[in-house]
Amino acid sequence: MPNTEDRLLGQYASLVRRLALQLAARLPSNIELDDLIQAGMMGLLDAIRRYQHVQEAQFETYAVTRIRGAMLDELRRLDWLPRSARGKARLIEQAMVSLSQRLLRRASEAEIAAELGITQATYRQLLDDACGVQVIHYEDMAFDGSENGMECALAGEFVQSAQRRNNPLNQVISRDLHRAIADAVEALPERERQLLSLLVERELNQNEVAVVMGISEGRVSQLRTQAIVRIRAALAALAQEDGWSHLELKIFCSEVS
Repeated sequence: MPNTEDRLLGQYASLVRRLALQLAARLPSNIELDDLIQAGMMGLLDAIRRYQHVQEAQFETYAVTRIRGAMLDELRRLDWLPRSARGKARLIEQAMVSLSQRLLRRASEAEIAAELGITQATYRQLLDDACGVQVIHYEDMAFDGSENGMECALAGEFVQSAQRRNNPLNQVISRDLHRAIADAVEALPERERQLLSLLVERELNQNEVAVVMGISEGRVSQLRTQAIVRIRAALAALAQEDGWSHLELKIFCSEVS
């Protein structure tokens, strides 16, 4: 007869795998699904052992938080986005910000490549190298299962956790972040907005998105990176225009770049 701990581990193992698959679908291919699952199982075990201290919460809701946290700790340990990729994403972002200020519109791929002084083919390779860049920290983008639209999934649990804090500044920043990301998503080219919708709202993997959009899986990765960097550039430009404080700028344009 299995004890309660073993029974709950078996009962919620499928939940760990589902959460791991959701994360893995949005990560570079070098991240092993088994590593996420193993970390998630440790998070589940921790949730089982700690749950008695938070009886006011439903166990599954509490377990999801602990499982995700354990997976994200593992991603941080693995340093899943190399510093070189962050640097390349920053180059693209800076070019986009400069172009948007001069052109007063979003720049095309050809214009971004020209701003960087490289060919369009080299620019696309740069997008490949920057694969995995996020709007803010990856943990801030974890899909929360809500129905508040793509921008809520992109902002992720950061918005929710900030709103739960009693600090009025945190609450204002979280609302501004949510609104700013929504505006940035809306301003994306139609093709990139459609791609993010398929990835984030419908939770398709890159292969499925490629089939739906009639493009290669590699092109899906490039367009996703470009869309995310456009959002980051829009947030960075907004920060400059509005003169946000250092704290706010750090939240909007964090060290993922």
